[in-house]
Amino acid sequence: MTSFISEILANLQKEGHYLPDLTFILPSKRAGAYLKKQIAGCYTKPVFSPAILSIEEFAEELSELKTLDTTATLFEFYSVYLSLTPKEQAEDFENFSNWAQTLIHDFNEIDRYLVPPDAIFNYLSAIKDNEHWSLQDNQTDLVKNYLSFWRKLPEYYTELKSRLLIKQEAYQGLVYRQASEKAATFAKEYAQNYVFIGFNALNSAEQLIFQQMLDQKAKVFWDIDQVHFEDPDHDVSLFIRKYAQSWPYYKSEELERVSSHYRTEKQIEIIGIPKSIGQAKYAGEILSQLTPSELNSTAVVLGDEGLLLPMLNAMPKNIDALNITMGYPLKYSPFSSLFEKLSDILKAGNENYYHKDVISVFSNSIIMKASKQEAEVAIQHIKSNNLLYLSKTQILELFTDETGLKIAHCFPSHNNSAKEILLDFSNLIKWFKAEIKEDEDKINLEFLYHYHLVVEELLKLVSNYPHIKSVSSLHHFFKELISTQTLDFQGKPFQGLQLMGMLESRVLDFDTVILTSVDEGTLPAGKSNNSFIPFELKKTYNLPTYKEKDAVYTYHFYHLLQRAKKVYLLHNTDTDSNMGGEKSRFLIQLEIDNEPLHNIKHSVVIPEVPAIHNELQVIQKTPEILEKLEQLANRGFSPSALTTYIRNPLDFYKQYILGIRDKEEVEETVAYNTLGTIVHDTLEKFYKEVIEIELSKEHLEDFIKRTPEEVEHQFHQTYSKIPLSKGKNLLILEVVKRYVTNFLKMEIKELAAGRSIKVKEIETKLTASLNIPELDYPVNIGGMVDRVDISNDILRIIDYKTGKVIQSQLEITNWEDITTDYDKYSKPFQVLMYALILLENQPTTVDAEAGVISFKNLKEGFLKFGIKESQGKKTIKNNVVNADTLLNFKAQLKKLILEICDPETAFYEKEIKIYGNY
Repeated sequence: MTSFISEILANLQKEGHYLPDLTFILPSKRAGAYLKKQIAGCYTKPVFSPAILSIEEFAEELSELKTLDTTATLFEFYSVYLSLTPKEQAEDFENFSNWAQTLIHDFNEIDRYLVPPDAIFNYLSAIKDNEHWSLQDNQTDLVKNYLSFWRKLPEYYTELKSRLLIKQEAYQGLVYRQASEKAATFAKEYAQNYVFIGFNALNSAEQLIFQQMLDQKAKVFWDIDQVHFEDPDHDVSLFIRKYAQSWPYYKSEELERVSSHYRTEKQIEIIGIPKSIGQAKYAGEILSQLTPSELNSTAVVLGDEGLLLPMLNAMPKNIDALNITMGYPLKYSPFSSLFEKLSDILKAGNENYYHKDVISVFSNSIIMKASKQEAEVAIQHIKSNNLLYLSKTQILELFTDETGLKIAHCFPSHNNSAKEILLDFSNLIKWFKAEIKEDEDKINLEFLYHYHLVVEELLKLVSNYPHIKSVSSLHHFFKELISTQTLDFQGKPFQGLQLMGMLESRVLDFDTVILTSVDEGTLPAGKSNNSFIPFELKKTYNLPTYKEKDAVYTYHFYHLLQRAKKVYLLHNTDTDSNMGGEKSRFLIQLEIDNEPLHNIKHSVVIPEVPAIHNELQVIQKTPEILEKLEQLANRGFSPSALTTYIRNPLDFYKQYILGIRDKEEVEETVAYNTLGTIVHDTLEKFYKEVIEIELSKEHLEDFIKRTPEEVEHQFHQTYSKIPLSKGKNLLILEVVKRYVTNFLKMEIKELAAGRSIKVKEIETKLTASLNIPELDYPVNIGGMVDRVDISNDILRIIDYKTGKVIQSQLEITNWEDITTDYDKYSKPFQVLMYALILLENQPTTVDAEAGVISFKNLKEGFLKFGIKESQGKKTIKNNVVNADTLLNFKAQLKKLILEICDPETAFYEKEIKIYGNY
């Protein structure tokens, strides 16, 4: 394949031009690098490189102005706005920026297309006067101010233009307008040495410059194929065809240079793939099948540049050399999330910092590394102490003095000025730079440098303009500047695979092209309206509309195909995408054109989704596991450990053998188990005061009076020291008070009914040994019994439950079920185990009962364990826990522990249901 650039250079040499003497103007800098390479191949001896400029650089050279970016222009515009707007009507900078950027875009278009500003602004003002919502003859102040704004647009434009020109600065459109005014003079002296290559859509200023240069013998080479140029309805040639018909120069001269490559033989494959990531993966598969020589003339062009990272991850192993034209967005760096979070924290404007925000900052990999893992310890402290909100002092106390001084820059006061906040960010950057080693982490240093540039740029703007007065405004412009920054890749631009966006493909040609995201809404991008100028007014003044923007995409698309031999066009078939999986109109047009030598193949690729069989896990017991079980037996099996095994042996293995526990997190709302802890601790505090004392009504009434204060105290001890005056936690606090108060009232009723109560034990840890001859090591059992009392000469072993329990859940009919059916018998298992531990240590001569007091079922009182036995046609229930009861339970308990400790019995996973609170 002979590329377009090669054809141009050969033509120039044929005409006798010495290439180093010429100045080349191209649509992009990337095309300039290719041009330089091709020129080097034209000579066998060393020559000086010719001047090669992008069209933007040429416009700057002509106008003798420095181009300002949108952010700098916005700051200058606000100064103009304040000088021309009455103080009582002027908006603050943040509100101003919401609409001013659109207005700057319109100023830019007006200048680029050489529209008379007064005419269009007066027209626009008249339209707004007709459109406003007031139907009364006497307009309100709001309507008057609204119309006054539109009438002032010419003043805003003129004053902004005047101020910028005095400083020899300009936004891009003004640069073009000024360049077009100087083009005629410049062309008379220098035009004969200028060559313009590969342009398509030109604004009015560029058209005027081109015509002035053409009239003075400059060369303009167009890259358009004959088949498209001669088709009056095809958008590929919309612009170039118009120039050929309307420019005076082309009345007598031919257009250079129309080619005829599009109709040559091409293999075109249109491939539908679900999801954008799927397209990146499949593009990688296509590349894996190409030879090294094919890869050297292959380009992957991303219709959606957001696919850069997935495409890089999908690169196959056969890619030895890769040149990436697009920049790596700064937003993907580890610093992006950190500075974004710091800005969000500042914008919230709270005196105390929310724990999730603080943890998010500390969890950032850069903070972790720079703090030498002190941040990790700080996170654990926040979680273990359930600190919902932290003051800056509390945060700094979590670190050593040296690290604390650095961490302080992460939490500047929201009362600080924008400059002070930016200086904090600057100090953070210096800290990170000192901690990052260049030889180990070059990419993060490069990211850090770009953040340094952003902060310095903002500091410069803040110093020159006093406009940013709120953290919110600072946050907005910080994000604005970061969005424009990219990390440029360094590679060998003329070797291996080329990865680029659509705009970077201008003027360049490849044998093999892989184009992704050929979807409606992406290629072309569709309608957008970031302008105050109505569509009809744009048409009147020849400003670009969506029609012209679509034609630009059309040209780029067909240019990629023009000289290519193999083309892979990938589109999204996923109906959940923005356009519902609709393929681009370009693909439909390719089919309609039906070129004879174009072999178009259609295919749909569906990713292979293997069937997933969810098999229950089985963990065989190893010597190490058996050793852990022996240690656990020595320490003592608890009721919760054994019921965990009954429910699901795999959970027992994870929790008690591997030691895997639920991840500790800060509780924003009191969890149900925390609520239970507060109830238990409150009752423990009260009843410890009456151990071995006959309980009286006076005791309980005193406890009721003290309940609100004691519950709040326990709440702070267990949960957090934050105020409990609002939100869900206030409701939960009141629920706990109600639970405790209702329980104490129930006890009073019991006493009033003639029941005597003497508390023997409260929240007592008990242990007992269990004789199991089959095991050659001692086995212990233990647990924390909530309460043991003597009521009417009956020993009661009581387990508190803050969830709802009913009597039937504490009754059994078959002893073997108690260690196999968790759903039905976990509660009797627990209370019998407490009874066994207690009575093994403290044999009693009185009758014993074991059971539950349910705080959601207090009206039922003490729910007793019972054994249902059939006697003839009757079923009787025995609630007494006697020697026979304990003997039967002990037999089942030993059987269960033998199963747990049996080397041949694996830990089998059970299919379990998810239940509510217990």
